[in-house]
Amino acid sequence: MKRFLGIIIGIAAIALIGYFSFIYYVPYSTGIRSGELIRLSHKGVMMKTWEGELSQGISGAQIFSFSVLDGDKKVIEDLKVLQGGYVKLEYVEKYKTFPWWGETRFFVKAVEKEDSPFNVK
Repeated sequence: MKRFLGIIIGIAAIALIGYFSFIYYVPYSTGIRSGELIRLSHKGVMMKTWEGELSQGISGAQIFSFSVLDGDKKVIEDLKVLQGGYVKLEYVEKYKTFPWWGETRFFVKAVEKEDSPFNVK
């Protein structure tokens, strides 16, 4: 009986480690989105996360919500500088997220300033 219980616990532990490894390392998709950076905030009570929003349409009709991992300091600083401007975000979408990562499944990896298509010269 003890051996059977040990095998069950071992299988459960391996399955749990496999599940969390899959969520951590395997991206669902990657992509690029452009729009006006309308919000960047550092929020949470126990687990502070960086969350932001990108307006992709006129009058904020299409909002893209994203998160930034705490380790991506350059991305956070670039977003702070470009707040309110038109930007291009390179992101990774995960299958799921952890509470200490952020609220969304979309994690920004790079940001760059871009000219707004609404500024006609």
